[in-house]
Amino acid sequence: MNARNFLLPILFTAAALAQETTPVVVKVLDRRLKLPAEVQAYQSVDLVARVQGFVEKVLVDRGSMVKKGDLLVELSAPEMKAQLSEFEAKALAIESQKAEAEARLAALESTLARLRDAAKTPGAIAANEVVQSEKAVEAQKALIRSIQTQATAARASAAGLKEMLQFLSVTAPFDGVITERKVHPGALAGPAAPALLRLEQISRLRVVVAVPESEVSGIVRGAAVPFSIQGGLSGTGTVARLARSLDPRTRTMSVELDVSNAGGALAPGMYAEVTWPVRKAKGSILVPPGAVVTTTEKVFVIRNNGGTAEHVQVSKGASAGDLIEVFGNLKDGDLVVKRGSDEIRVGQAIK
Repeated sequence: MNARNFLLPILFTAAALAQETTPVVVKVLDRRLKLPAEVQAYQSVDLVARVQGFVEKVLVDRGSMVKKGDLLVELSAPEMKAQLSEFEAKALAIESQKAEAEARLAALESTLARLRDAAKTPGAIAANEVVQSEKAVEAQKALIRSIQTQATAARASAAGLKEMLQFLSVTAPFDGVITERKVHPGALAGPAAPALLRLEQISRLRVVVAVPESEVSGIVRGAAVPFSIQGGLSGTGTVARLARSLDPRTRTMSVELDVSNAGGALAPGMYAEVTWPVRKAKGSILVPPGAVVTTTEKVFVIRNNGGTAEHVQVSKGASAGDLIEVFGNLKDGDLVVKRGSDEIRVGQAIK
């Protein structure tokens, strides 16, 4: 073999180890994710009667706009009114008994005073008469206290029943719209009966978005987040509340955006797509996509470590233009082979 043929393998090997390298870039990415979300009423409640009665009037219907305190449903309960009259009559009778007992007490105390005066004269009256009169006064006072207790109980029962009668008028607890009407006049209502109406506040809404676990650390309370809804609707919500706990099935955290809906264009139940900003506290490691080598055993980049090849295991992140985010033991300025290959072994010289 001549000298020319002998040098050919050597020249080929040298060319194979001459690799183009590029520096690792570390910078903060400003990416945006498209995340699904659901529009919900800011407040919603099923209105249930607090006392048992029959529906007398329903003053609203589905779609009715109401204000806080507006009368929505009137109930009737004749037996409660009869019971109230009975309690009030009982209270009056007890008050009358109390008045009679107090008059009787005044007479007994007057008698006791005369007997005590007479007892000052020796032999005028028997000492036992004074004792008996004192016992009679004490007994009358005890009777008055008993009557007073009965009167207080009767008045409390009447007052409690009056308060219960106020619950026969069902009013709106907040401004909103009636989204469901579930009863009609004549229906039996009560705490154990089905709801009468459903009231929802729609002038202000909640957009609930499920944020992936990897992006939870970048949530900023008070941030403005845009969203869109099919049909051309769009808006902006403010990050207001975080669940502070991940759903173990989806590995996401529910985050609520507050949205103003004064015009009423949005409605609870709509499906929204949120453009979620991804912000990280530290910079991301970026390399060319071709620098990442994927084999059946590992994913790595080839770093030029003082002129020799070093495999650095990484995992892939998001794309960032013509670069890709990776996670691994790399730092800003490290030189990596721009077009990596598993044929470049650890320790080989890199020209």
